[in-house]
Amino acid sequence: MSSCTAGGVAEAEPIAVVKIGGSILKNARAYRRAAIFIRNRHSAAPEERLIVVVSAQEGATDAFERAARNIVGSPRRATLDLLWSTGELRSVALLTLHLEQLGVRATGLNIHEAGLMVPQNVRTEDPGSIRLDRERLTGVLTEHSVAVVPGFFATDGLHSVVSLGRGGSDLTAVLLAVGLGASRCELVKDVPGYFTSDPNRNADALPVPFLTFEHALQLADDGCDLVQRKALEAALRYDLPLVVRSLDEKGNVSRVAGTIPGPTWVDSVSSLAVAP
Repeated sequence: MSSCTAGGVAEAEPIAVVKIGGSILKNARAYRRAAIFIRNRHSAAPEERLIVVVSAQEGATDAFERAARNIVGSPRRATLDLLWSTGELRSVALLTLHLEQLGVRATGLNIHEAGLMVPQNVRTEDPGSIRLDRERLTGVLTEHSVAVVPGFFATDGLHSVVSLGRGGSDLTAVLLAVGLGASRCELVKDVPGYFTSDPNRNADALPVPFLTFEHALQLADDGCDLVQRKALEAALRYDLPLVVRSLDEKGNVSRVAGTIPGPTWVDSVSSLAVAP
């Protein structure tokens, strides 16, 4: 993945990318809980800079689409993307406010500042065609410990916002982690990682602590959409290990990588435990 030359922070300090899914962000209390998680994450490894990718609040994207179709039966994709983007931007602002209230040196960025770009005049979800201009992000991380950015979107050559497919915040996190040379990429979900079956439906489901990209892709093909398939494809392409977990700091953690087994998990919050 090509990127602009950027100064200092990527070389001097480790960067981690943490994505907070919309299924977690149900209400104001959930945003605060997510902020506490990020504060604890940063406290566990204060030398590390965090990029936090957020989705829209649970249900917002579907609600926006219904509202659009009540006005125009078949809205233009560009207009729908613009409407959708307001959900992610709201999440960025709310989480940043909660982090500020907790004393974290955080800032929120918009879609253009995040730096992901698709080719000019092309609305695409192909991970291989998306590029990152990392200069803005690395500059921000010299002044702030945490940068909160919107998932699900990039910009095109005309500076319009372009959605990256349902579940696209996972892809945002992977592409930012690759482009920034991050030490790891964590995807925070409403369940603590992968299981042998849906733990919300089967009380006997067992956690799967390690799985290969191929296994995760097969699960996606079988209907397990815990991680967006395009995000898994991108992680496989760039050999980026993924950590899949919940906000529960003592809960199970799954690691998706090229080979198994991986490292022994001691404490899911410890920077040593989650390093690839």
